[in-house]
Amino acid sequence: MARTKSDDLLMEDDLAAAFLGGDEEIMAPAENMEPMVEDAPMSEEVPMAEEEISEPVEDEWANDTDDFPGQLAVDVYETADKLVVKARTAGISKSDLDVSISDNILTISGVLSGGEDEQTTRWHIQECYWGEFSRTIALPVQVREDENSVKAELKDGVLTITFEKEKTEQPKKINIQ
Repeated sequence: MARTKSDDLLMEDDLAAAFLGGDEEIMAPAENMEPMVEDAPMSEEVPMAEEEISEPVEDEWANDTDDFPGQLAVDVYETADKLVVKARTAGISKSDLDVSISDNILTISGVLSGGEDEQTTRWHIQECYWGEFSRTIALPVQVREDENSVKAELKDGVLTITFEKEKTEQPKKINIQ
């Protein structure tokens, strides 16, 4: 059953009564009321009162990049015997990357430098992130964490970390007696 405008009005009235504490009975709109037309253009704009017009408020935290390190986009997938994590790290040198794992939690962090030019007088577009970044991922399967079982490679701006999956025993069937 399709909803109609009058159904919406009833629901709004019910909600208003519930929140405002009204116990009065909600009545259906009169039969002779004109239906509301949503897509009809407005004939004239209503000017705002002067006190309603204000300058846009700048978020205080939006420009404070020290407290919110950038996020690193990753892909995580598995093969029959390996778990692979890939991250786009274009423009980052090996020396600016830190990769660690502990208790099946992988952390990739670093610094992307080179975005500032002291002679800049005015930015026109600034979409690139420069500065610290960090990403912590709980790996979806158990992996071996020893040095011989993990391989990390940085090639063409992509960091690829390959883990050997921990061998787990197949579940054993328990007979119910």
